[in-house]
Amino acid sequence: MNLASLAVRNVLRNKLRTVLTVLGVAVAILAFVLLRTVIWSWTVSAEYAAKDRVATRHKITFISPLPVRYKTQIEQIPGVTHVTWASWFGAKHPTRESDFFQSIAVDPPSFLAVYDEIIVPAAQREKWLSNRQGALVGESLAKQMGWKLGDRITLAGTIYPGDWQFDVDAIYTVKRSSLDKASLWFNWNYLNDSIGARRKDEAGWFISRIKNAGDAANTAKRIDALFDDQDAQTLSMDEHAMNASFLGMFSAVLTAIDLVSIVILVIMMLILGNTIAMGVRERTNEYGMLRALGFLPKHIASFVLLEAMVVGLCGGGVGLLLAYPVVEQGLGRFLEENMGSMFPYFQVDASIAGLALVLSIALGLVAAIVPAYQASKLNVVDSLRRVG
Repeated sequence: MNLASLAVRNVLRNKLRTVLTVLGVAVAILAFVLLRTVIWSWTVSAEYAAKDRVATRHKITFISPLPVRYKTQIEQIPGVTHVTWASWFGAKHPTRESDFFQSIAVDPPSFLAVYDEIIVPAAQREKWLSNRQGALVGESLAKQMGWKLGDRITLAGTIYPGDWQFDVDAIYTVKRSSLDKASLWFNWNYLNDSIGARRKDEAGWFISRIKNAGDAANTAKRIDALFDDQDAQTLSMDEHAMNASFLGMFSAVLTAIDLVSIVILVIMMLILGNTIAMGVRERTNEYGMLRALGFLPKHIASFVLLEAMVVGLCGGGVGLLLAYPVVEQGLGRFLEENMGSMFPYFQVDASIAGLALVLSIALGLVAAIVPAYQASKLNVVDSLRRVG
């Protein structure tokens, strides 16, 4: 028998207190995992952004358009294999205006060449490519809106006012998390042919695919240098930087959620600290007896610390066992199917689970430092005399 086995056995001395403490830690870990998953869901597009894509927008602001003719010039840059362009459309379903989703006009052939992570059946792909009013709809968005292949849908334009009709020609999934499954993509020519001459032949941004992912920064510089003497100058960056710039609009919200998750862990640590301190007071006589038998102060401290780590481990384990059915399978599936544009991927990432478990053990250790120190400094005679 050693100190570790003694600590494990001693955890169950007061079963009710231990169970309540473990449940308290589990709830805290469950809340922590939930909040961290919310942050992960919003930042996943930047985290898993393709390393071989470079985004180009107007140098002054994202909302200013660029001439579509820039595509031909970008294609001449060494290392660029494909170039596509896109324009934010902005539309709402007339009867479900609160359901936000991305609607973007693209050039279908080059779009599919650049975004190779899109999976769409060949027959649906060909139908979408041949139909100017065709829409390529993400799997999550189709479930959210109740759309099926062949449906004729009408959307109300916001940036481009009016009623716009689309045919649901294809439903896509993705093989990487670099693109969400809750967007609607349609033929840019349909938009371009339906607007006034002042706004024709303009793109919101360009996306270039390059041969060497390590050359993204240099390619971005070459693209910007190409248009330095043009009226519409550009700002290019790798896809990770582009997606991160969008997240900047939500930085305050993400920071607030991050702080709340830290506060929850502090509360958990205080709960653990209080439980361990109560246990130390109750076992003062036992610690005095152990000292009288020859145990050193460091052994007593180790005994208390190990007990706290075991409780933290048990609480963290239970919290994670609850997190997968509650956060991932329950709330996650609901959010992906009903709020896919806000939460495209809502699942417990392995890194979050690992961090939660490590923190539950580490904070248990930190919470026990003061009680362990006090226990190690107990006077043998006074400890044996103390009652209650």
